[in-house]
Amino acid sequence: MTAFAAAAGMTTSTLTTAGLAVGVGLLAVEHVRWWRGGGGAAAAGGGPGGGGAAKDPKALIPFWFGVAFGTLAVACPAGMLGTGAGFLRWGGNGLGGWVMSTATGRDASAVANASAPALNENGAIVVTALVIVLWLLRKQFAKVIKGKWWRGVWSGTLLAIGTGTFAMIGNIVVPGANDLGAWAINGLVHGTLL
Repeated sequence: MTAFAAAAGMTTSTLTTAGLAVGVGLLAVEHVRWWRGGGGAAAAGGGPGGGGAAKDPKALIPFWFGVAFGTLAVACPAGMLGTGAGFLRWGGNGLGGWVMSTATGRDASAVANASAPALNENGAIVVTALVIVLWLLRKQFAKVIKGKWWRGVWSGTLLAIGTGTFAMIGNIVVPGANDLGAWAINGLVHGTLL
């Protein structure tokens, strides 16, 4: 048995109620931390609840960029990103299932299958370029930013599938990547910018 065969047995395209709870938990924790601020001088000044610089929306960019990247990974039909997204869903379902059954005595049930819009060949160009940029710049990002980004990726692989409100993320991010790739091909290769 090869390592890839073993990893393939651990991936999943199904999201359970427990995995959904993990994704919502990651989303909630990141936003509560943002709302309350990180402590110190920034959280101490400026009004009730810490106010001021602690609620700078730019602080959420690494997390939401991770959510977008996790959504793009779900949209990959195969490859390392698609397999990685399945592995993260498997882990979220498993961890959430253990917590759910231990805390509530209830078992998780299936909510949705991975059904983000498909990434086409144009979107694959954007994702490939993004992976290369992230790989080459990985040493430039602070540890805090990397942690927020990874939590966003995990949350994105759990929340941006299926239908409903969370599917809006997939319905914006994936077609956006596909359109950006088409624009780049038309403008850079064929010389038509519109």
